Amino acid sequence: MNVLAFESSCDETGVALVSTQAVGLPMLRAHALYSQVQMHAAYGGVVPELASRDHIRRALPLTRQVLHEAGATLAEIDVVAFTRGPGLAGALLVGAGVACALAAALGKPTLGVHHLEGHLLSPFLSADAPEFPFVALLVSGGHTQLMRVDAVGRYTLLGESIDDAAGEAFDKSAKLLGLGYPGGPALAVLATQGRADAYPLPRPLLHSGNLDFSFAGLKTAVLTQHRKLGTAPTPGQLADLAASTQAAIVEVLVKKSLAALKSSGLKRLVVSGGVGANAELRRQLDEAIARRGLRVHYPELALCTDNGAMIGLAAAMRLQSGAATASMDYAFDVRPRWALDQIDGANPIAA
Repeated sequence: MNVLAFESSCDETGVALVSTQAVGLPMLRAHALYSQVQMHAAYGGVVPELASRDHIRRALPLTRQVLHEAGATLAEIDVVAFTRGPGLAGALLVGAGVACALAAALGKPTLGVHHLEGHLLSPFLSADAPEFPFVALLVSGGHTQLMRVDAVGRYTLLGESIDDAAGEAFDKSAKLLGLGYPGGPALAVLATQGRADAYPLPRPLLHSGNLDFSFAGLKTAVLTQHRKLGTAPTPGQLADLAASTQAAIVEVLVKKSLAALKSSGLKRLVVSGGVGANAELRRQLDEAIARRGLRVHYPELALCTDNGAMIGLAAAMRLQSGAATASMDYAFDVRPRWALDQIDGANPIAA
């Protein structure tokens, strides 16, 4: 079975071709990604209308590129998948519209996929694929969640951010430091030049006794500390503040993840989403997990950000496992807000 998948939830257009195999996990045959970062940088953040218009321009050229690289044709496609939510409504509608129109033209079924489920399952495309069950740390853009994952479609929410997510804390703190957009990766680079213990920033909810997260207070603390540095902070002071900010975020993510493993009794952690590419987070998790004789899995770095490969994989795994069925009804809708633990186990297209 060949699944052609579209991802268009925010500011990256992704297309991929994923094929199921008689034995083992689905295989990624080809994928292509176009990032709108340069376009949105001038505005300091994503402009939804511009994002939607750019998805329209990129979807079909990327589709042709993927098919060419895979050595495949449209006639070989069995299912067309797309990101149904969560995300920007207009951007989601572009991907859904292209996918459903193409499927209708080919006479093939469609399957709407949860964006976060794509991130959650993306490590199955890596060389070190996990096994069920496991605890998942989802740190993607506006989402920070800990999930218990027993099988495809069987997800239990253990904890989540009650305000700003980790990715937002990185990006907003970076903006306060004058690092521009996208801020998270820039802050991580600057942090390598500073001291992580330079400023005593808070670790919100670190000792709350639950698995929830809160990073809004940290952002405020970064703002306060930045103001204390005056109108012309030195490069060294900015590097120290970046390092201290990253240290606070990473410590909370690591300790909450370890607490989730302990409370669940599971011995395997899966980390996915854009923040999952952070080198310091990976370093600290690797060390902490190794000391406890546990396992941690990550997606390949190229698959940490939004991409079509993870959507194609999630669709293929849901279809293989019987957790979903594709639909020949080409009417579609999108779900800009959609909790991962509220996916219909039988058919995620059902409203």
